[in-house]
Amino acid sequence: MSTVATPAEASPTSATATSSLVRDTYTVFARAMRMSLRNPAWLVISLMQPILYITLFGPLLTSDAVQLGAGNAYQVFVPGILVQLGIFGALFVGFGLIAEYRAGVIESQRVTPASRTALLLGRVLRDVVVLLVQGTLLVLVAIPLGLRAPLAGVLLTLVVIALLGAAFASVSYALALTLKSEDAFAPLLNAVVLPVLLLSGILLPMSLAPGWLQAISDVNPLKHVVEGTRAFFDGDYGSSTAWWGAALTVALGVLGWWFGVRRFRQESS
Repeated sequence: MSTVATPAEASPTSATATSSLVRDTYTVFARAMRMSLRNPAWLVISLMQPILYITLFGPLLTSDAVQLGAGNAYQVFVPGILVQLGIFGALFVGFGLIAEYRAGVIESQRVTPASRTALLLGRVLRDVVVLLVQGTLLVLVAIPLGLRAPLAGVLLTLVVIALLGAAFASVSYALALTLKSEDAFAPLLNAVVLPVLLLSGILLPMSLAPGWLQAISDVNPLKHVVEGTRAFFDGDYGSSTAWWGAALTVALGVLGWWFGVRRFRQESS
């Protein structure tokens, strides 16, 4: 005698769906991490630019520490460089996805029952791990040069960098899936990078800029993120500057993740 499954029996439980998402995410993450470890050269290359900023540009600021608003110039400079790493280190990950798309990897993953969210989440988690390792190394490099910052402030800043990296990596992957060409992707990123670098106060606080430039930078949420991380490095955990920057980071993370997941699901439909 045949039986008919009830709706509860026929549909997967939320626990099963969660387990499947975790398993698929780990599979994608492990594959992406193996690819990174097999070719560590690009990790070193992406780390070299911020290290050069710290070692070659940072010493120029030591005599201007008071004008920068800190007793130690590296308390101002290093948080900005960490934010730069979180943004730009994540923005360029889409190039790898374009290469995978051209090689047929994305198409082969689309025909599997793997969660479309997991296809993005696994890659983003790999990028966040890489950014955290790079950020930790940057802080360690800056300490012998004169960086003095509380451990809690450094850890909070690394959390901010992880959220920023997740947001911008998600956007980068979504744009890569949309454009599917390095010839279109590279000019788009270059058009974004320079204004962000100049208007977010990454290299120097915007308080040093003329009034009209400060007014323009005020509408840039990344400027407030940078100022928030500098407050953390200064040990000023309870200020509105610190937590306004943290709140904007969370908002950017949510928006970036929503955009990335939406684009991955559209690509698979």
